[in-house]
Amino acid sequence: MAWKVEIDPGLCIASGSCPAIAPDLFTLDGPHARAVRDEVAEDERALDAADVCPAMAITVRDDSGRVIGPRP
Repeated sequence: MAWKVEIDPGLCIASGSCPAIAPDLFTLDGPHARAVRDEVAEDERALDAADVCPAMAITVRDDSGRVIGPRP
């Protein structure tokens, strides 16, 4: 199964927390971070990155489209 990872460029402040947690999943691209791929294998680090994003700019969805990250 795969998860869909989205970063809202309108919210992202390029803090660098997501690539610090998972450099193979996220990268800084100018003034914003971006996911390296739109879909990733189920990886707890994607959820961790969504949880710690100070701007709450990362959304992770499961294969059914349900939001699973950030976690409450």
